[in-house]
Amino acid sequence: MAGILWMFATTLCFVTMNILVKYVGTGLPVTQAAFLRFALGVVFLVPMLGSVRKAVFTREVFGLIALRGGIHAIAMVLWFYAMTRIPIAEVTAMNFMNPIYVTLGAVVLFGEKIAAPRIIALIMAIIGGVVILRPGLREIDSGHIAMVFAAMFIAGSYLTASVLSKRLPASVVVFSLSIIVPLFLAPFAIAQWQTPTLTQLGLLFATSFFATFAHYCMTRAFACAPMSVIQPVSFLQLLWATIAGVALFGEGIDLFVICGGLMIIGAVTVISIREARAEKRLRSVKSIT
Repeated sequence: MAGILWMFATTLCFVTMNILVKYVGTGLPVTQAAFLRFALGVVFLVPMLGSVRKAVFTREVFGLIALRGGIHAIAMVLWFYAMTRIPIAEVTAMNFMNPIYVTLGAVVLFGEKIAAPRIIALIMAIIGGVVILRPGLREIDSGHIAMVFAAMFIAGSYLTASVLSKRLPASVVVFSLSIIVPLFLAPFAIAQWQTPTLTQLGLLFATSFFATFAHYCMTRAFACAPMSVIQPVSFLQLLWATIAGVALFGEGIDLFVICGGLMIIGAVTVISIREARAEKRLRSVKSIT
């Protein structure tokens, strides 16, 4: 129950973050908005300084940090752009493709084996993505294309983080990303700089807070309950996003987005449950040996 409640809080924080970014909208260039989101969030990194001082940074580690920072910076610019172009529910539904891209990336890059049920789940998720986009039935906006690639780049960031987590503590991995991303974005933000209003700064600072707290809640959820229990709760984000889109931004309810999102949710749930069972079997084998 504790894990479910922590994940419930996670979904509310992530959707609140999306709402705040939507309110910032086109008032600032996307590169500047993404830069300020990370730069203003540096204050939340202070508790991690102790772990950073103890960490060992090799040349390989620095290279991985730089690689992840570059990938994540691109993802954030694309994501901010998508938020200004398409409904919040579509952004949320398409963002659920992250675990699918992570699974495909692990197979291609790390040579992980994939069983038939996971292949079927991946195909279902891809079909769900096509249902959301429905090419040929409507005009595809540049925001849709941006979000497709944003989800792919975020998946690349997660895969790089999985490699880094074997070399650095989790807090240091988070700290390094939060420092390196604004460094990558700074030149582009400065080139397009517009003086932000106090309201915009407040919204972006709040965005940083809710993003940080969402990751904290998610970490607590993972510590309290198995992935197979809490993963389905995370998909409440689509419900909250749909409600927010209608109530706050006057966006309509799109049945194609709902249906496609549910297909992706089902696929990700199947993959999460199978991975949780595989991890449990591995722990059992290790305990015996």
